[in-house]
Amino acid sequence: MVSLGGLARKLFGSANDRRIRSYQPKVAAINALEDSMKALDDGALAAKTVEFREQLAAGKTLDDLLVPAFAVAREAARRTLGLRPFDVQLVGAMILNDNSIAEMKTGEGKTLVATLAVYLNALAGKGVHVVTVNDYLAKRDSTTMGKLYGFLGMTTGVIVHGLSDEERRAAYACDITYATNNELGFDYLRDNMKYERSQMVQRDHNYAIVDEVDSILVDEARTPLIISGPLDDRSDLYTTIDAFIPLLSEEDYEIDEKQRSANFSEVGTEKLENLLREANLLKGASLYDVENVAIVHHINNALKAHKLFTRDKDYIVRNGEVVIIDEFTGRMMPGRRYSEGQHQALEAKEKVQIQPENQTLASITFQNYFRMYDKLAGMTGTAATEAEEFANIYGLDVVEVPTNLPIQRIDEDDEVYRTAEEKFRAIIEEIKTANGRGQPVLVGTTSIEKSELLAALLKQSGFQDFSVLNARYHEQEAYIVGQAGVPGAVTIATNMAGRGTDIQLGGNLEMRIERETAEMEDGAERDARIAAIKDEVARLKQKALEAGGLYVIASERHESRRIDNQLRGRSGRQGDPGRSKFYLSLQDDLMRIFGSDRMDGMLQKLGLKEGEAIVHPWINKALERAQKKVEARNFDIRKNLLKYDDVLNDQRKVIFEQRLELMDSPDVSATIADMRNDVIESLVGLHIPERAYAEQWDTVGLRAAVARILNLDLPIEEWGREEGIADDDILARITEATDKAVADKAERFGPEIMHYVERSVVLQTIDQLWREHIVNLDHLRSVVGFRGYAQRDPLQEYKAEAFELFQALLANLREAVTTQMMRVELVREAPPPSVPEMEGHHIDATTGEDDFNEGGAAGALLAPDYVAPENRNPEDPSTWGKVGRNETCPCGSGKKYKHCHGAFEQA
Repeated sequence: MVSLGGLARKLFGSANDRRIRSYQPKVAAINALEDSMKALDDGALAAKTVEFREQLAAGKTLDDLLVPAFAVAREAARRTLGLRPFDVQLVGAMILNDNSIAEMKTGEGKTLVATLAVYLNALAGKGVHVVTVNDYLAKRDSTTMGKLYGFLGMTTGVIVHGLSDEERRAAYACDITYATNNELGFDYLRDNMKYERSQMVQRDHNYAIVDEVDSILVDEARTPLIISGPLDDRSDLYTTIDAFIPLLSEEDYEIDEKQRSANFSEVGTEKLENLLREANLLKGASLYDVENVAIVHHINNALKAHKLFTRDKDYIVRNGEVVIIDEFTGRMMPGRRYSEGQHQALEAKEKVQIQPENQTLASITFQNYFRMYDKLAGMTGTAATEAEEFANIYGLDVVEVPTNLPIQRIDEDDEVYRTAEEKFRAIIEEIKTANGRGQPVLVGTTSIEKSELLAALLKQSGFQDFSVLNARYHEQEAYIVGQAGVPGAVTIATNMAGRGTDIQLGGNLEMRIERETAEMEDGAERDARIAAIKDEVARLKQKALEAGGLYVIASERHESRRIDNQLRGRSGRQGDPGRSKFYLSLQDDLMRIFGSDRMDGMLQKLGLKEGEAIVHPWINKALERAQKKVEARNFDIRKNLLKYDDVLNDQRKVIFEQRLELMDSPDVSATIADMRNDVIESLVGLHIPERAYAEQWDTVGLRAAVARILNLDLPIEEWGREEGIADDDILARITEATDKAVADKAERFGPEIMHYVERSVVLQTIDQLWREHIVNLDHLRSVVGFRGYAQRDPLQEYKAEAFELFQALLANLREAVTTQMMRVELVREAPPPSVPEMEGHHIDATTGEDDFNEGGAAGALLAPDYVAPENRNPEDPSTWGKVGRNETCPCGSGKKYKHCHGAFEQA
């Protein structure tokens, strides 16, 4: 029986089908202009850009210009790149222009599709950002597609690691800017730490197209970008708090070793409050008042250091340093440190020198960064499974674009074995069989370790001719992936390998020509070589087609269907034949988590022998349901994290906007005067309460506060003894004396210097207090979860206390600025405001490793001993400088540094 929904889809098509059909009239209109565009010479075609910009200035919209602009860009692509976008590519570009995500299968030409939407939106002159996952793709695409934009009179820039501020500013000023998501985020954060508008590099966030949108906006969005710098030395605080823990008894705390958590009991809290009060560290009446959130964090760390961390098991003390021991391998991990002050708490416990901790100077999640764009779009081969997340968080629809030619790939049912050993044996036999008939094979694994294990097993079985790819983002990798479609080629790759590069049957023609003719000069010899390469690639493609096309063998199901679909999508590009099959075992993570014990028992009872597999469509459906559960759980985690980050983001916007206003204002003296007046009013209100009798006034305390904050010694006690004086009179006298002192200082400094000093003081004070505020919010977030035990919503508690902390920040800002301005004096040479030494961090959500650890690929933001890759001699390690653990090794091996020369150093 057909459901009503199914019947409606048969009659009218799905919502996706109807949307695709809605673009067909515009496709027909663009095609109708093709002949007239071909008739134009190069100069007339390029002049269309100026014509379109004049029409925009006269009041037309981008949508009005879509048809002619796409027709121009299509013709320019044909002339400059030798590529004519298909009708489905025009549809994909219209989807990108409509603030949506275009899901296009691998090999459908997403990079070319983007150029049409980029050209149209760049006509407005506000800048368009094309976001890629790595520096290699940013450079490659900006160079290749830059030919098209340059032909049409537009400028193209690229942002990669290692550029100076001037180079970045020039790249952002271009009509089109290619960049990685990390570089864009870090530039935004760094811009909001600058002290002059002219020092900032980014323009407005107008329009961004995100390539591999599922990777950037879903996978990498699980962790924030962080810029950190060294914190002031607080070793005394750690030492003081550490001394309290031995004074506690067992009734003062509760330890949960399973959850690795330690909490204070009511008795212990009371005892600690007394100890902290004696040490003058407690603010207010209770330890859990909002202003003590940092102290709570420190004492919790100290308790964990003493009660949960065991010397010579969790860490050792060697040469006066606390060194972590890896709980899985038992090896020492020099250079690694626990975060958020935990390592410092251990150092205080062991009475060794306390190293300064790093403080978060600025942070932002990719969700909140990309939501700043006025217009956002994305493209990928696999987004439909995350459609709900894109709609909820980014307001982006996912539209599936039909392929240019029908898909001929055969997706076979999974084969499930009892053990991993049987599974790998079956995979090796299948590789040998496919290789015997000359079929190219791509074997996908879920991790580097699995790819190396499979490679070792292949070698043991006597098979030697294969490639292993597990180093991320390397030009050599792109070439190997490009040639993985050659008949008989066997390529083992992790899921991340080969992004941005298509596997073409017979091999990638452009890559071969580029590599094999790079040293040849233009002429008959080079032309002959190119012709020979074309003939050979065509012959190899025919052979691969006859063998059945690319065969994708997957060694495991990923927890996300999207990653599995990415791997499958490598085969069957542009109507080519292909085949895919997943080999699983009950010992795989996904099978194990979802109850494979029961299945194992059942299969044994059914008489499944060793080496035999179970194959059935029901297995596929069951696995898909399991994957959906995991995806839903991961989405809930990201959604919850975003709710907390939204609180910080709202406050970040206020602070950053305030900084911009101050930088743009030629004179901030009125703002400072308002702050000063607010401070004076609160001082008077605190010491002379409303409707209080004169004998109840605290004139002594008011005089001391005025001396401390306003740097003025005023006879306030004498004023208070005058007959009939009111609190307003005292307020007026203090204000008058303060204004006079400020006017005298302004006259001494001169207007130009005074304005510079005022702006510098306000901006530096905002930055200092904002950094402390971020730390306080981090600490608050780490403990607010406990409120759930009291039946209170942790998120609402976090919002309320974060608001209180923000109000305190603003009050502290007014007082700190006033105090500094009343005390500041000219010296012979005032140093310009400087941004603190910084490091960039982005934790890989899948491995837990810092992508930029120790100044790695993009992390050595200001590292003094960092050497740009092009200045390193592969044969001379003395020229390498500081190399990040996750950078590609400068020796040219293609491995990460930590797996190559970095491993020798550690050994």
